[in-house]
Amino acid sequence: MESKEFQLRRKYLMETMGEDSIAILPTASTYYRNRDVAFPFRADSNFYYLTGFPEHEAVAVFIPSRDHGEYLLFCREEDPEKERWEGQRAGIKGACENYGADDAFPITDIDSILPGLLEGKDRIYYAIGYYLEFDRRLVNWINQIRRASRAGKRAPGELVALDHLLHEMRLIKSAQEIKAMREAARISAEAHIRAMQFCRPDIMEYQIEAEISHHFCNQGARSHAYPPIIGGGSNACILHYTDNNTRLKKNELLLIDAGAEYDYYAGDITRTFPVNGCFSPAQKAIYELVLEAQVAAINKVKLGNHWNDPHEAAVHILTEGLVSLGLLKGQVNTLIKKGYYRQFFMHRTGHWLGMDVHDVGDYKINDEWRVFEAGMVLTIEPGLYIPASPDIAKKWWNIGVRIEDDILVTKNGYEILSAAAPKTVDEIQSLMASS
Repeated sequence: MESKEFQLRRKYLMETMGEDSIAILPTASTYYRNRDVAFPFRADSNFYYLTGFPEHEAVAVFIPSRDHGEYLLFCREEDPEKERWEGQRAGIKGACENYGADDAFPITDIDSILPGLLEGKDRIYYAIGYYLEFDRRLVNWINQIRRASRAGKRAPGELVALDHLLHEMRLIKSAQEIKAMREAARISAEAHIRAMQFCRPDIMEYQIEAEISHHFCNQGARSHAYPPIIGGGSNACILHYTDNNTRLKKNELLLIDAGAEYDYYAGDITRTFPVNGCFSPAQKAIYELVLEAQVAAINKVKLGNHWNDPHEAAVHILTEGLVSLGLLKGQVNTLIKKGYYRQFFMHRTGHWLGMDVHDVGDYKINDEWRVFEAGMVLTIEPGLYIPASPDIAKKWWNIGVRIEDDILVTKNGYEILSAAAPKTVDEIQSLMASS
């Protein structure tokens, strides 16, 4: 992402905030896997969205119309001894020269500097509840100013949710963001193709995961956007299955939900295919029903339609199909109204996609479903999950199918960012037969 992009975001935020206000945004904390071994660090999405600063122990401060600079960054100082062990730091100078801060201060000085920046402001923009330790520090700074009220100091009187402003900004993607998301989708789609080509009976689910991880990293996506789901057979009916440690059997379906994170933006693709490369009649019937529902849902993504239109289209087709296959009995509209389809399709048809895989942004405004706008990115992912049950014919047992694509809302309709991943029965079987 170019530095100009971050600069424009900061400018828009501060114009929205208005004068006599201050925004404070810490990055994520470091978390430990065990003892003294930390998980790989990833900056807080909101923090990175405005700063592009990748280091931990950092706090961004935005003060519209401040004479000595509107964007301040508290970060670690350069330390040759620690950098020898942990890697280079931007330092105070680098925060300004490389990351666009108007001024920068050591993170160790924040307790002495930030109360002075808060003093006299009317409003604090801050996302409370994400980092509880920092919440306490902010309250202490405010109380420190209050205690000095007899000396003429004035504490801010209003706390405004910063995340609401930022989430509205993040919901509509810029050209640079869309470019990054196309790349995340491309890498993710290629990894799904690789998984189909590699798959065969008797290998472990985690071996498929290894192929996907290898492709992600080899293409410059150093991490998954979320823990991958590699579920064969009955595991495909577990919505958030991530153990990925079962041996694949030849007559089963394999459901893979995996997406790359590229330049802080997520891909999110699900494909389902037969382990042995050939759908059985029952598997094919369920698969083609889910695909029909997905196509119908995607066709509802266009300007003027609202968020729930794709879900309603998918639910109607899935319920009709379940009745036709004998898995549900009754009138389609009644089954939908009473929610009987939920025993086989229990989740929504999609979610916003962006820096977070389940990205930010309200789905309703004033209790009305949000209308699609150009630049929004969402997933469309209907599914059917049929457990082994004495009430269900055995041919349907343990068939779990989900098909998910990443969809960009455009002025003329939509663009399927993940279209390169095969999803028709013929495409999948042909690819696997040629492997």
